[in-house]
Amino acid sequence: MKRPAKEFPLILIALTEDLLFKILDRLSSDDDKSWRLVCKDFLRIDSLHRRSLRVLRPESVPTLLCRYPLIERLDLSACAAVDDRLACAAFGGWAARLRSVNLSRASAVRAEGLEAMARVCTAVEEVDLSYCCSVGDREAAALGGMAGLRDLRLVKCLGVTDVGLATIAVGCVGLERLNLKWCLKISDLGVDLLSKKCCDLKLLDISYLKVYNESMRSIASLRKLESLSIVGCSFIDDEGLAFLNCGSPSLQSIDASRCDNVTSSGLLWIIKGHDCLVHINVGHCFPELGMPFLSKLEDLKSLKSIRLDGFKVSESILRMIGLGCKALAEIGLSKCKGVTDEGIVKLASSCVELRTIDLTCCHLVTDVSLFAIADFCKKLVCLRLESCSLITKNGLLRLGSGCSSLEELDLTDCSNMNDSALKCLSRCLELLVLKLGLCSSISDEGLIHIASSCKKLQELDVYRCEGIGDDGLEAIAKGCKQLKRLNICYCTQITDKGMKHLSTLEKLADLELRRLVNVTSTGITAIAMGCKNLVELDLKRCYHVDDNALQALAHYSKNLRQITISYCMVSDVGLCVLLGGLRCLQDVKMVHLSHVTVEGFEIALRASWDRLKKLKLLSGLRHLLSPGLVQILQTRGCRVRWVNKGPALK
Repeated sequence: MKRPAKEFPLILIALTEDLLFKILDRLSSDDDKSWRLVCKDFLRIDSLHRRSLRVLRPESVPTLLCRYPLIERLDLSACAAVDDRLACAAFGGWAARLRSVNLSRASAVRAEGLEAMARVCTAVEEVDLSYCCSVGDREAAALGGMAGLRDLRLVKCLGVTDVGLATIAVGCVGLERLNLKWCLKISDLGVDLLSKKCCDLKLLDISYLKVYNESMRSIASLRKLESLSIVGCSFIDDEGLAFLNCGSPSLQSIDASRCDNVTSSGLLWIIKGHDCLVHINVGHCFPELGMPFLSKLEDLKSLKSIRLDGFKVSESILRMIGLGCKALAEIGLSKCKGVTDEGIVKLASSCVELRTIDLTCCHLVTDVSLFAIADFCKKLVCLRLESCSLITKNGLLRLGSGCSSLEELDLTDCSNMNDSALKCLSRCLELLVLKLGLCSSISDEGLIHIASSCKKLQELDVYRCEGIGDDGLEAIAKGCKQLKRLNICYCTQITDKGMKHLSTLEKLADLELRRLVNVTSTGITAIAMGCKNLVELDLKRCYHVDDNALQALAHYSKNLRQITISYCMVSDVGLCVLLGGLRCLQDVKMVHLSHVTVEGFEIALRASWDRLKKLKLLSGLRHLLSPGLVQILQTRGCRVRWVNKGPALK
């Protein structure tokens, strides 16, 4: 008997391709997957519609690139095994459309792969090579062949020197955004040539470079510069900042935090010459704010964000900031001495547009501050109160009723937090991030309150909340289906039953289970089978986790990129299966695996040498592993941290 013809392709008669494209624009990533499974026609529409692609497994690169020939943004940062061969294959003739390529942490990609990209990808405007520690001047020369480059990120590319930067500056004169953070071999000479050649620079980050005031003289000539970061540049002082007084007229954002030789006098030069500043970060620079600097703040009518972390402040200082900067949307007072309720009341009553307030370690703050914030800052989105131990449920009750848009709240180490406080907090229906670590009075009852109301929660931290058990996790698993990150380290009451509840959280990507002594391989197997999107997993000191758990992870958790298995009861077999089976795995911490032999480590590392980027091993292994293996790992850009912990290896 003939099967009736399927009717769903008739949709394409009523809906044209452009209408289907508009439907796809409104779908979430999860819905995208369902769309592709409907029929071949929908799969074809998806291939024509998609403009960005993030690849998780290197072996799938050729297939995916053939399926999606019109992509403009390619992200290979999750493919640790990408090398020149794969890069050359990826940048085929179709790649002429590419405008953005992310190769961050792809340490095995060298000059040959980048030269292939420069030849074929003529439309590329954005390249990210951050944390490719082996990238040097030859690779920089390849980047210099991309004349259309506008955005380049080279964070911690330790091999790039002034010579490499010069080739980029000469070849990419249209560069607008450049991040050189931690490129320690670059000096004043390279920054000077860059400033002369790349006159269109709008964003420049030279944080932690060993540069001097001469670099600031050169940077001051950049007329279009809008954002400058010089974090941790200890050799730059007030004289260097003075060059900006009459230079860089378009400057809107300055981050000079942790610049040890900068004082308020130097910052005054910046303010005098730039009335349109929007963001200022001077945290941990000098102990006290000078009155000239504070009085000049009122001239910055456009100032939206100011971070003063680590300063000594007072009520009068916060009052001056409030009166002078009424448009503030963010203020950072983390670890500031002298922050009191009186000062916060003055600040909140004047800066009613505040959306982010950081009061981390402001130990004198009480509920009075929360009352003021709730009454005046109705647009508040993020509030950080870590170690503010005088906060009670009364403050949270007012906060819940006054700040209905609150999305992020950090109450870590707030000793007065209990189940009643969480009941008050459950009024914050828009909450996305909640941190409750070290709040020892919290139990399952508190989590039940949160789970019943905070349905949008994506991140929860209950580190060392020892009163939490399986019932609390059951409530969270049922009520917070959007959860992506969860920290339940040292919550020792939790058992495999709790793991079974968590296995229903399909979006869970980051899970920290350190020292859950009652969790066994059975619980971890449930997690592996249910949480298919897991990317990071911490199992340190889970003493009852053995090879069975690692085999389950190797079979089900194909997207896992980072794992800690230190002190677990695993053997050679489990370690080899884990490292050999997970193609996305990049970061492994495996200290004191007493049941794993030297041969077991050797075989496991040889099975994964082409993917690993970070390793943590006992220092005793350093001279036991074959020198050739260690050399191969380091050549591929893997950073090995050798530590002295635990008893000697067997």
